[in-house]
Amino acid sequence: MQHTKSFEPNTSQFNDIFKHAISPRPICFASTIDKDGNVNLSPFSFFNMMGQNPPICVFSPLRKMRDGSTKHTLENVWEHPECVINIVNYNMVQQQSLASVEYPKGVNEFVKAGFTELPSELVKPPRVAESPIQFECKVREVISVTDQPGAANLVIAEIVRMHVQEDLLDENDKVSPYDLDLVARMGGDYYCRVIPESIFEVEKPTRTIGLGIDQLPDEVKHSNYLTGNNLGQLGNVEKLPTDEMILNFKEQLTERLDIQKFKSVEVRHQVAAKLLEQGDVNGAWYWLLMKI
Repeated sequence: MQHTKSFEPNTSQFNDIFKHAISPRPICFASTIDKDGNVNLSPFSFFNMMGQNPPICVFSPLRKMRDGSTKHTLENVWEHPECVINIVNYNMVQQQSLASVEYPKGVNEFVKAGFTELPSELVKPPRVAESPIQFECKVREVISVTDQPGAANLVIAEIVRMHVQEDLLDENDKVSPYDLDLVARMGGDYYCRVIPESIFEVEKPTRTIGLGIDQLPDEVKHSNYLTGNNLGQLGNVEKLPTDEMILNFKEQLTERLDIQKFKSVEVRHQVAAKLLEQGDVNGAWYWLLMKI
């Protein structure tokens, strides 16, 4: 068991680790307008999707840490409850960062950061033409937690129309995470990029009723070669192979290999671990349950 050290909120150490720990965070690149029609564009990483019927996103323009004052984006959605949430990819990440500068009210960050305004269809704030996916939103509610510096202001935005760059869509109008090239915020000055090497799949347990780790054989649960992730994979099967299936597997294996090389439980667990790394859960179970 790892030892831990505790931190109280509202300390510099807590605030730094807090933003490193809850990451990577998607970026809400929000375009808004004030009551006079002046455009503002600003990124927020306290952001995520919260529902899909209706489709709801929530982002939070925090009160400024130095004096507790509100940001232009928040003031704008109070005055005109609409926004466009523009998704940020790697090609625009530096310009997005430039748009976060605290320019005076009335300055258009589209111009300062070199972005192209694209008219929206159902709301007044413009879209960012360079963004791969843009969500036109109606603001349903703004929940202000407190008026203290750093306090959250939850902007609950309902998506009323989505726009996707056509070259990202396949013949079935679906997008691939391999093509989006998204970026996300971490703590401090750190970002991360969703590159092919960082993408992997985990089968959803809702497709089956998994056995659960508690139902695994003790020899498997306490293996020195299987990780917690491995046990999670093994516990996600509905049922184990039958004795007959394992015997057939062993007979087929004997025809191809010197099976005595795998007599050791440790060796068979190592084979199973490699199969699990490759996503072959059923194959791993045969090796784990086979007796030699």
